[in-house]
Amino acid sequence: MADAIRFVEANGLEFAYLEEGSGPLVLLLHGFPDTAHSWDDLRPRIAAKGYRAVSPFMRGYHPSAIPDRDPDQETLARDPLALIDALGAGSAIVIGHDWGASAAYGAAALGPDQVTKLFAIGVPHPAALKPSLKKLWGVRHFATYKLPGAPNRFARNDFAALPAIYRRWAPAWSPDPREFDAVRASFSNPASLNAAFGYYRQLSRRPSASLTARITVPTVVFAGLDDPIVEPADYRGAARMFDGQYIVEEVRGGHFMHREHPQAFAERLMGYL
Repeated sequence: MADAIRFVEANGLEFAYLEEGSGPLVLLLHGFPDTAHSWDDLRPRIAAKGYRAVSPFMRGYHPSAIPDRDPDQETLARDPLALIDALGAGSAIVIGHDWGASAAYGAAALGPDQVTKLFAIGVPHPAALKPSLKKLWGVRHFATYKLPGAPNRFARNDFAALPAIYRRWAPAWSPDPREFDAVRASFSNPASLNAAFGYYRQLSRRPSASLTARITVPTVVFAGLDDPIVEPADYRGAARMFDGQYIVEEVRGGHFMHREHPQAFAERLMGYL
């Protein structure tokens, strides 16, 4: 198991993180609604292969510090690069899921000398996504989460919206109720819950610089075969944003594929480490 939660200053904020192993740095970035514990299965597997596996609690997710403003994409993209420096590593393999994937795409574009390899899970490169009615309906939370009172609504009835989101994005998965404990613990801090919704409040239709630049870093993206919103074809269509090696891996599962089928997913991912 990982040691106790550690802390480090990076990009103007104190980040909490979990760490296992030693060797080249592998940075694991979680999404919403999630925490650093979403990597509790994968992190020790990576550490056992001779890597230093670090999963931070993303900006604003308790026990990381609460920022004084909602983060834009450029801030999220610079967080992994700053964490690599703050952790004393010149470079890292970066793995991101959901919002963590957006941060990872941006980091690879802005700091190709710091990101040796990129893994993105559950989200094709945002600049290449073509909207459709199906996709717009699937991501309707992008709009509703911007509305006043959205965090409070999400917290109602002991976060009843939490398992509902997982059912919508991973309909073939029946997670153990304990899967939500870490998120409830983080979001029980009202400031943390509000900060997590700040990612959506800052979401803009205008493409940011870190998501318009082409990526030269070797990249592997994981497409869930049971994902009801994005399809493997969406990932293949994103190849135009990459100048380096770009591989699409189709795996079982929906949006949370790394948690739905952890062993099978880990075997596929670690074949590329």
